[in-house]
Formats: sequence, structure tokens, C-alpha cells
Amino acid sequence: MKNDCETHTTIKEGRKLILDHLDNWKRYAALNPAFAEAFAFLESPKATSLPAGRYSVSDDIYVNVVRGPGSGREKGKFEAHRQYIDIQYTFEGTDELGWKPTAQCTTDGKGYDDENDAELFSDTPETWVLTPPGFFAIFFPEDGHAPLCGTGQLG
Repeated sequence: MKNDCETHTTIKEGRKLILDHLDNWKRYAALNPAFAEAFAFLESPKATSLPAGRYSVSDDIYVNVVRGPGSGREKGKFEAHRQYIDIQYTFEGTDELGWKPTAQCTTDGKGYDDENDAELFSDTPETWVLTPPGFFAIFFPEDGHAPLCGTGQLG
């Protein structure tokens, strides 16, 4: 297993954001029973070749594959989910991910969308991290996050 990065990035006041290389995913398997299946999918050759779209891995796990140019910080969508844990993984390019605790976020006025398990926020993340190919970040329901904010080609 690779151990060439710090597996947690300290944010503020002792809060942590999980950011690590895919080779190290087993360190986090105990955090949620679905993680083993989700990460096994990310390690599979199938995952790297999927075109953009939404794919069901199991009854409890789905994958949104996004390929294309990143939005940049200014146009990024700042969101959170209540029912799902979001694992952001970078296959290609270097993504930039924003983070802020949802307790400190301001809703965009539209409220929580139960059908899409998404709440959008009008403010901006307090922290940004670069996520190069082979790395993932885990966002729990209490983590507001802005994915796909890198400026190059992402996949």
C-alpha cells in the first residue's frame, strides 16, 4: 500500500477531511459497511472505462461518472447529501474539492431536494484540497463540499 501522503488533512479546530490514495481505502472500511463494495468497484478495470453517466453498483451504491473540464472554484456547485456518503475519486486530471461543515453553511433558499438527496449552499467552502489521479475524498452528511472545481480535464 502506498503511504506517501498524509491520510487525513486537518481542516480547523480538530475537524478532519479524509483524503487518501485508493491503495489505502481499507483503512476506512470500518466507517461504513458499504465502503468495501464501493472501493472494490473503484479498483475494478470497469470503473476506469465507463463513459459519463449514472451507474448502479448495488441497491445501496451508485456511481456518477463525470468526464470533462472542471468548473473552477467560482462556478463550482457547493452541496451536501443527507442519505448518501459521497466518495469523490479522481481518475484523470487534478480535481480541486471545497469543504465546509454543513452546520456553518447557508442554504441557497431552495432547501433540501429529497428526490436527488442534495442541498445546495450559497456560500463558499472554507477549505480547498487538490485531488490528483488515484486519490479520493470522503464526504459525510455533515460535510458541505464542492466537487469538480479543478480547472483541467477531469475524469
